[in-house]
Amino acid sequence: MNLVTPDSGLIFWMCLIFAIVFFILAKFGFPVITSMVEKRQEKIEGALKAAEKAEAELADMEKTKEQMLCEAKQQQAQILGEAAQQREALLEKARRDAEQQSERIIAQAREQIATERENALREVRSQVSQLSVSIAEKVLERELAEPEKQQDYIDKMLDELKDVKK
Repeated sequence: MNLVTPDSGLIFWMCLIFAIVFFILAKFGFPVITSMVEKRQEKIEGALKAAEKAEAELADMEKTKEQMLCEAKQQQAQILGEAAQQREALLEKARRDAEQQSERIIAQAREQIATERENALREVRSQVSQLSVSIAEKVLERELAEPEKQQDYIDKMLDELKDVKK
């Protein structure tokens, strides 16, 4: 038997066996294989679609992240601006309160000084009047020590009263 040039009987049986095996494979094997290949292909396509969808979602998330970062930076700037305004307002209020308080303290000090000055003037006037009366008493006692001078002084006072009435 020569394998390089087979006989016709061998070719017949080989073709018959090939046809039977092909028929069995075509009837039972190829549909299973093709369905598995189609399922695998569908699975791959589904995975590709899911990957594309995930990539699109990732891109959307990246855009959203960028927008959120921009918004956060804007809010941060706004909050810092508001904080600076509040700080300035508090400093201005504290300055105004300090000025008002200092003006009030100065006004109270001026009032106290004026009151003390008036009290001092009253006291000085009182002492001056007491001294004047004391001096007048001493002068009158010396001047009016004699009865003749007392009579002259009384006459003089009566003359002055008459002149005032006229």
